[in-house]
Amino acid sequence: KNRSAGAESDYQNYAQEAQSLDQSQLMVGDLLSTGEASLTGLVQQRQQMRGIKRRVFDMGNKLGISNSTMRIIERRDITDAYLVFGGMVVTCIVIYFCWFHF
Repeated sequence: KNRSAGAESDYQNYAQEAQSLDQSQLMVGDLLSTGEASLTGLVQQRQQMRGIKRRVFDMGNKLGISNSTMRIIERRDITDAYLVFGGMVVTCIVIYFCWFHF
């Protein structure tokens, strides 16, 4: 009788494990779907931004802004990005020292 009770318990454990695995698989599928939707949205935004950039350059050319001026603006964007990332690194270092040394 103890063997049959143990076997039933094992079957219940296996059934719970299978149910848990099924739920995990559904959750992973949902996560992948969400990630795919996010990636698709980002790709569409990138394409829109490329179109906007092209239109801005066209407008600049129509207004008489030279290519050298446009290059200066692009370089400024890159410099600004470096400043932002440098500031983030410095902020993280300051937070690290404050957190672990005080």
